[in-house]
Formats: sequence, C-alpha cells, structure tokens
Amino acid sequence: MPLLHWLTRDEDIHQSARAPYRLLEEEPEFSHGDRDTRNMLIQGDNLDALKALLPYYAGTVKCIFIDPPYNTRSAVSVHYDDNLEHSQWLAMMYPRLEILCELLAEDGSIWVTIDDNEGHYLKVIMDEVFGRANFINQISAKMKQTAGASGGGEDKKLKKNIEYLLVYAKNYNGSGGFKKFNDVYDEEDLFELIDEMRDEGKSWKYTRVLKSFGTKEFVSNITEEVVWVPRTGNRDL
Repeated sequence: MPLLHWLTRDEDIHQSARAPYRLLEEEPEFSHGDRDTRNMLIQGDNLDALKALLPYYAGTVKCIFIDPPYNTRSAVSVHYDDNLEHSQWLAMMYPRLEILCELLAEDGSIWVTIDDNEGHYLKVIMDEVFGRANFINQISAKMKQTAGASGGGEDKKLKKNIEYLLVYAKNYNGSGGFKKFNDVYDEEDLFELIDEMRDEGKSWKYTRVLKSFGTKEFVSNITEEVVWVPRTGNRDL
C-alpha cells in the first residue's frame, strides 16, 4: 500500500520512467580546466538532468545533498516556483527522489534540507522511496539566533528559527551498505577515567578545563601599582 496519497499520484509516480534520456552536450565557452574531469555543471530541468546522469553514475554516488523549494511562498526566484499547490509540490519531488535513489551507491547517503511547511510530507515520501528502514536521522539546524521579527515565522503565533536535514541511506543494514560516520571525538568511559585519576591521587571533580597554567611572563608596568602578568604555555582543552 502507498504511504501517501495526493490528487495526481497515480500519474506522478511514473513520471521518472516517462522522462526521456537526453544526451549532455558540452558548451565549450563555459568549460574550464581539465576536459577529462568528471565534474559537471548542468543547465536545464533537473529531472531531465538526473535522468541523463543515470547511464553514467547509477549506483555509484556516495553522497547527495539537495535543497528543494520549501514551498513557503516567500522565496523570490526566477528558476523555480516557491508557491506550488501542495499536490504539485509532491508531484515535483517524488520522481526526482526516485532517480536520486537510483544514483546512490549501496553505502551512500542523501541529505535533504527542508522546513516544517513540507517537512512531514517529505519524510513520508522519502520513507516510501528509500525505505523507512533506511532513515538515518532528522537533524535540527538553528538557522537564526532568535525567532520572531528577526528570526522567522512572523505570521505564526508561535515563532520558529529551526530548519531540518532529513538523512537517508541507500542500504542501512545490508551487506556492503552504509557505514557509520567518523566520530568527531574519541569516546572514553567516564568511570574508568575517574578511577584512573583517583589511583594517581588526582581530583576527578570538574574544577577546570585547562591542562596547565603555563608560565608567568612579565610584560610591562601599566601603572605604578598594577602589573599585568599574562599566562603563556599550553592552554589546550
């Protein structure tokens, strides 16, 4: 059973199959650098462009990032419509997500920015296209320091300043599939560290984060009574 219905769904879910395969033509006047590089900048409808990439890159792309129209009726652009009827927005997104899924490598992932205008619907159709089991995370991104007049959602009674990243894998649990991202920090067991510090006669309490206070160095007299003595040395956390 499909997860989400809209007015033109039956037609829209076949749109990616109906899109023709187009040949990419080089524009020499816009070309730069090594002609043999695989880097490309493609001008045209993105559904046609994605379909044209399939014969070359299907199943090979490690990471995809897209920033689709949020459909907020606020963006000013000559390149896309930010004021689509909801079913039109779904009709635009579904076939493009299907092709992006085909482009992803087995260990690849896709990252999609969105806000809460269409975010919940995007989550449902991505569950359908990529598989709910391949959902990795929804990341909340603080876009502005404050909500309200300088933040966002000025027309709402409850202001907002958060947008989201939906992250999916092509193959989250299968053999040869998605691998864990590199950790930012090495993990250390807190209780083992406390025991180690106790054995060394050190205080385990959180009194400071400096490794050392460094050495004192005289710089100059500021007044006859006050001397400024800054600290130097190892201040790494």
